[in-house]
Amino acid sequence: MEGSGAVGVGERWPGHEARDEGGTEIDLGVAVGRVHVRTAEPIGVVDLTARVESFLAAVRLEAGWVNVQTRHTTTGICVNENEPRLVGDVLALLERLAPRGAGYAHDQLHLRPGVGRDERPNGHAHAKALLLRTAETLNVAQGRLQLGRWQRVLLVELDGPREREVSLLAMGERRR
Repeated sequence: MEGSGAVGVGERWPGHEARDEGGTEIDLGVAVGRVHVRTAEPIGVVDLTARVESFLAAVRLEAGWVNVQTRHTTTGICVNENEPRLVGDVLALLERLAPRGAGYAHDQLHLRPGVGRDERPNGHAHAKALLLRTAETLNVAQGRLQLGRWQRVLLVELDGPREREVSLLAMGERRR
């Protein structure tokens, strides 16, 4: 599953100036951004790695950390291999642990006050999301994510297709 979307960036480098051992000035600060994704399937994985790296390049983060956080209760963020058979295995595991149609009280929409007509039964998606993380914090060095050979930053969609938003927060040293 691949989603379409864009990366938005906002910066705030508060002017805390430091110098390295050679006397070169270093900017320390924080930058925030958003990734917007339209998922295409009810359940699947969207590789966010290139979008996160584009954000890092746009804010010129040289060394530090980037936090990648989903803004939804029916998605998760993970770092793993984006190999189709492995992805299928992981999604099948989640389905075994929290199957659709297992009688979730959350799915009794008529008993929940304020639920709109467009709401769909998704107790299974919330239960699956509890098994995943909402965020990952990753090291950045020389302007690049410090991922292993097969590691990718993944958004796990559990209740699609939907418009999704991922929050990015980078902290550290910025290239001048």
